[in-house]
Amino acid sequence: MQFQNYNEKIIIIDFGSQVTKLIARRVRDLGVFSEIITIEEIYKIKDFDKIKGIILSGGPSTVTKKKFPNIPKEILEKKIPILGICYGLQLIAKIFGGSIKSLSKKREFGRAILCKEKNSLLIKNFFKTTNQQVWMSHQDAVVKLPKKFQIISSTKESKLTIIENKKDNIYGIQFHPEVSHTINGLQIFKNFLFLICKVKHKWKVASEKNRLVDEIKKEVKDGRVICALSGGVDSSVVALLINKAIKKKLICIMVDTGLMRKNEFKYSYNIFKKKYKLNVKLINASKVYFKKLKNVDNPEKKRKIIGNLFIKIFEKEARKIKNIKFLAQGTLYPDIIESKSATGSQSSKIKSHHNVGGLPKKMNLKLIEPLKEFFKDEVRVLGKSIGLIDSIRKKHPFPGPGLAIRILGKINLEKVKMLQEADYIYINELIKHNLYNKIWQAYTALLPMRTVGVMGDSRTYEYTCLIRAVVSEDGMTADYFNFPKSFLDSISNKIINAVPGINRVVYDITSKPPSTIELE
Repeated sequence: MQFQNYNEKIIIIDFGSQVTKLIARRVRDLGVFSEIITIEEIYKIKDFDKIKGIILSGGPSTVTKKKFPNIPKEILEKKIPILGICYGLQLIAKIFGGSIKSLSKKREFGRAILCKEKNSLLIKNFFKTTNQQVWMSHQDAVVKLPKKFQIISSTKESKLTIIENKKDNIYGIQFHPEVSHTINGLQIFKNFLFLICKVKHKWKVASEKNRLVDEIKKEVKDGRVICALSGGVDSSVVALLINKAIKKKLICIMVDTGLMRKNEFKYSYNIFKKKYKLNVKLINASKVYFKKLKNVDNPEKKRKIIGNLFIKIFEKEARKIKNIKFLAQGTLYPDIIESKSATGSQSSKIKSHHNVGGLPKKMNLKLIEPLKEFFKDEVRVLGKSIGLIDSIRKKHPFPGPGLAIRILGKINLEKVKMLQEADYIYINELIKHNLYNKIWQAYTALLPMRTVGVMGDSRTYEYTCLIRAVVSEDGMTADYFNFPKSFLDSISNKIINAVPGINRVVYDITSKPPSTIELE
């Protein structure tokens, strides 16, 4: 999906950064439409009049080699304002005659202190103090200032951290303003958009509803669609969007994998069948899933098995229904980012996602993914605009493979029931203490180890339950939630007393990065 119908937009050229989508997200946060494209795609743009600014992302490449990802000279001739971030800065410096050097001992990864050298529109109201915290992630640095450029700010290790060519409206920054660890980073984008690019029009996520419905109508035409409906916010929004577009030509299929949360499958079915009057078909496939996953402990293999089985089930059901041509999925931006580069650039694969990595090469159904360019919180906004109830709209993210990836190691029915009960207690306690809506994602996981305990004066040798709770804006970065000690004491006590087979509860206090939100 490409967003084309906007009078003003910012294009982001993706050089393979894992956080390129965060740049798009920050621009959208400010009410400006943004579109991520590859270097190859920029040659296909015919109307540059609508493009108010260009942002060059970071990436794993280096301009110190003979061959490196570059931008066409035609871009520079358009006199469109340009902002280069990390690799984008280094590329700008290279193009205009500066020097870039690979650093061995003085690399910058993590927090750094930025010092202001002189005033610039780009940093207006950015510095809260004389020295501002920013987030670095680079092993190359600009060591010679290109012609026509001035130094705006520097750090101890990178003297040319912010540079500008005011005359041509070209700016470069070494740090990452898109990540939350850069204090007041959003101000950089605000200045670039409104002071330098002079963008005026506002873009709202909710306004995308009608366009998405129209696109679905045009694509489906006289065909029919089956939708994989799990009851999570993503698939729910997809189902309601498609229902608005094609009504009775949508058939929703809910697959009971046996790997959902306690009571969640029945609750979701009743909501969509009775409240929203959707055409919902139930399939009990739990035995098949448990059989296929028997003795499988590798997380990637689990995801592949579940993904492939998911498609086979839907293809089988599709054959029973006349004129089914499409399969709808709730694929999101972050799914694509962590599975592969969304734009075909050079970003590293983190893990396969249920909506992305498990699809077979030959699939008889065409995919419809209306949400693949949206972040989770944007999907929630869309959900509100189409009348999705809060109990589903505000639900924490839940992985497509379900509890299969929250049980580390081999899976069996006993472990699943154990985890379902622990998760049920945990989530309900969060709701009871008014903590659920303060947390981005919370869940329990079963670790693949048993430890010794003492219960009723007897020795036990049982499983360890991990609880996780993170706060985040978009799921791309996250910090653990700081629970009161009394709450952790209570949860540990309730789970151990209520769930046979668990004698130890631990709390994961690792941020993303370096970890991921899910364990597998």
